[in-house]
Amino acid sequence: MHIQKKSERHLEVNMQDTKVELETYKQTRQGLDEMYNETWKQLNVEKQVRMELEKELDLQLGMKTEMEMAMKLLEKDIHEKQDTLVVLRKQLDDVKSINLQMCEKVKEAEMALQNKSEQLCLLQAKMDLVDSTTRAMEERLQDLEKSKQISEENCIKMKTNLEVKTENLKQQLQKLDSQRSHLEHSLQSEKEQQRTIQEELFKEKEKNISLQNDLLKYSELKKDFDKLLLEKTQLQKRCVEQEQALQEMGFHLSQSKLKMEDIKEVNKALKGHAWLKDDEATGCKQCNKEFSISRRKHHCRNCGDIFCNTCSSNELSLPSYPKPVRVCDTCHNLLLQRCSSNCS
Repeated sequence: MHIQKKSERHLEVNMQDTKVELETYKQTRQGLDEMYNETWKQLNVEKQVRMELEKELDLQLGMKTEMEMAMKLLEKDIHEKQDTLVVLRKQLDDVKSINLQMCEKVKEAEMALQNKSEQLCLLQAKMDLVDSTTRAMEERLQDLEKSKQISEENCIKMKTNLEVKTENLKQQLQKLDSQRSHLEHSLQSEKEQQRTIQEELFKEKEKNISLQNDLLKYSELKKDFDKLLLEKTQLQKRCVEQEQALQEMGFHLSQSKLKMEDIKEVNKALKGHAWLKDDEATGCKQCNKEFSISRRKHHCRNCGDIFCNTCSSNELSLPSYPKPVRVCDTCHNLLLQRCSSNCS
């Protein structure tokens, strides 16, 4: 009986210990459930951890059923109960270790969330940079379109100016043609007058011969002969003066012809040579070097082609431009040769 009482007391003490441990287990289980719910709300991404926790909870439920079976078996056999109590204590230690592992996993999950939030902040900063760069590119595109419109307007103005200049040159050519025709008519009239004068001179010479013959016969006609001689000298002076006037007229005609040739060449240059666009030329026409930021494009004002700075460094005054303008090397040489030939 005494042994039974001791065993019953021992069983009661063990039962109380197991109840206390069960209560602590329940409390820890409630805490784990709360922690699990919080982590489930915060970390939807970590489903694998949740599956592992569910598996561990299933293990704990199986352990609980085993403990209940062990309590029933404790009533039947004291010695087996003691062994089961030892086993339960070991299992509780395992549960505590599992709880500690769960806490560490929760901390690791929080650290992963912080890292991911930092990565999101970095990605947002990069997106802001990309937006700013796209805005800047759009503004640059707008500026380029505006500059393109301005250049097109300038091209249209240049075309209108060239048309006006060509019309003015045509009018000047018409005026010069009219002057040339007038000069030709005046030359023809002067030639006719010279012919009449020559005929008169011929007649006067015949008269002089007849007078000389008459002088041998008639001495009385000396006075008339002297008068005729005086008239002859006057006529010779007139012929000399008219020849000088004809020479001056010929010199003026040659100068007007040279001016006509210059105007025709300018008109041919304006009609034949087209103003080459900047987009159509990728390299210099003379040295064939490609254009870049350092090697810029320059138009020749005579031929209209595009050259680099070294091949178009010369300047000359053209008929269409009163001031000296940029000219390529080939046009410079041609214009100098033409000027030297005209001067000679």
